[in-house]
Amino acid sequence: MELRQLSYFVTVAEELHFGRAAERLHIVQSAVSQQIRRLERELGAELFDRSPRHVRLTGAGERLLPEARAVLTAADRARAAVAPRTSLRLGTSTGLGAHLDRVLAAFAALAPDTAVELVSAPTRARLEQVADGRLDAAFVRSPEPALGVRIIPLWEEPLVAVVPAGHPLAARRDVDLSDLAPLQLRITARRTNPALVDLVVNACHEAGFEPLPGPVGGSLQDTLATIGASAIPQWTVVYAAHARQLHSPRVAFLPFRARPLALSTSLAVRQSAPPRCLDQLLKACATPSTSDDHQN
Repeated sequence: MELRQLSYFVTVAEELHFGRAAERLHIVQSAVSQQIRRLERELGAELFDRSPRHVRLTGAGERLLPEARAVLTAADRARAAVAPRTSLRLGTSTGLGAHLDRVLAAFAALAPDTAVELVSAPTRARLEQVADGRLDAAFVRSPEPALGVRIIPLWEEPLVAVVPAGHPLAARRDVDLSDLAPLQLRITARRTNPALVDLVVNACHEAGFEPLPGPVGGSLQDTLATIGASAIPQWTVVYAAHARQLHSPRVAFLPFRARPLALSTSLAVRQSAPPRCLDQLLKACATPSTSDDHQN
């Protein structure tokens, strides 16, 4: 008994027509009939009641059908167990939050045989690793051009302001940038994220003020803790979706009223050798989202 014979038998049993079964199997009808006859001789029983007007399963055929399906399913599982799995080394950052969960879930459904390895690194390092092949792809926000790297825009990520929970601004539903002029701006160093820093500083200039420089650097949690505890009022920005995931009672997250601030997130891939699963990855990135995230 061969798996091919069982496959032909199941197809004929589902179609109850040798011609349609042959079309599904992309072979000639005579080959289907021949293999079914061989299976019947081996089993010592007729599996189909054939007549010029119809094809029906015999009692033996009805008993064989679930067993044949089980054998074919087991064979598929066996092939999958030993089939080589491809991998995708994907550069990321802690600030992607809900976006990353959404993309990974959608990608797993679209490319179940591809294992994803996440690699966290600064933006510049991610681009360098994509260019030299150490990464297959990487999420980046408003990156500067990199030789040999293709940048594919994905989505826009709005920013919100972070102020001390005890400050009068915290009682508002939203803020104008000019409301923040008296507070010190605490933000990452420009060399770490030039797009973010330039966006915020230029927006302040357009709002008519020079931001008061506050401490530079530190992790997000340290920044939030300092803003919440400092005797000198300070502010910063985080991505809106990341703010929804943060639980910090000592700070308040406020959307910008008149001039929303946002950065674009893109996918960086090697121009000469993009990953083979790029189409599935882009489809996963395009799945519906209700969130946007933090700074890195």
